[in-house]
Amino acid sequence: MRASINRALGRYPKHLRRSITYDNGSENVQHLQVNPRLGTVSYFCEPMHSWEKGTVEHVAGLVRRRLPKKTDFAVVSLDQVKRTERWLNGLARKCLGLQTPAEAFRQSVALTG
Repeated sequence: MRASINRALGRYPKHLRRSITYDNGSENVQHLQVNPRLGTVSYFCEPMHSWEKGTVEHVAGLVRRRLPKKTDFAVVSLDQVKRTERWLNGLARKCLGLQTPAEAFRQSVALTG
C-alpha cells in the first residue's frame, strides 16, 4: 500500500498533497513512511466510528460494487484498478456541488497554475 500511494500521489505537485485520511486496516501500518516522501500528514478516525469518515465509507461502498468483499487483490489486474479509479473519479458528488472529482481536481490545478 505504501509503494502504491507513493507512486500514485507522487506525480502530483506537493501543494496538492497535504493530508491523507486512512482506514484503520493493517494495510496502512506504513503510513509514517509515506508522510516524509509525499509531504503529507496522516489522519485516522476512531475505530468503530464510521460516522467520522463518511466520505471514506461511501467510497469504500462504491469500490465494493466493482470489487466485492473477499476479493483477492493479489489477482486484481492493474487495468481493473485503473478502470475502477476512473469510474469513481467520474461520479458526480454532492459535496463537490455535483461536480465529479476529476472536474474539481482539474479546476483546482488550473487555479493554482
